[in-house]
Amino acid sequence: MTARQEGFLYLLGFALCIPAANWMIGNVGTVCVPQGPCLIPVAPGVMAPSGVLMIGLALVLRDLVQRRLGLAWAFAAILAGTALSALLAPPALVLASAVAFLLSEVADLGVYTPLQRRGLVLAVLASGLVGLLVDSLAFLWLAFGNLDLLAGQVLGKLWMVLAALPLLHWLRRRDARLGLAA
Repeated sequence: MTARQEGFLYLLGFALCIPAANWMIGNVGTVCVPQGPCLIPVAPGVMAPSGVLMIGLALVLRDLVQRRLGLAWAFAAILAGTALSALLAPPALVLASAVAFLLSEVADLGVYTPLQRRGLVLAVLASGLVGLLVDSLAFLWLAFGNLDLLAGQVLGKLWMVLAALPLLHWLRRRDARLGLAA
């Protein structure tokens, strides 16, 4: 598989995270709040809307899209993802979902871009942390007018970013071995 083909697989995964997050928030959880999100435990005593898992993964995949396909593809993916997020979000969450997605992915891109040459794992971790904080703050404030679920939002997304780090370390080493440019 070429680096470009790999990039398109990352792009597909990124795009699929959006409908998956929107579906999960209304259908997957240990507790589903009436007229609200389905929640999952992300730490002892800490709950989060279940869609956070896919948003954490989307932050990582966007970085990999940029790594393989370039900045223009990554930015186009953000714009398409924002539109897709607005189209697929439950009616009460359209604005919050789209704005949070756009802001968090642009923040992620802004951090990842200058750090990517210093190391893939560092760049993805740093950009993921910024992106998940921006997403959590924007989504919760716009959707619910409060930050009551902030700890859960942050932890849920952080778990996905952290889970990806060993794979990213392997990918970086494989790329170096094969002589692939970042």
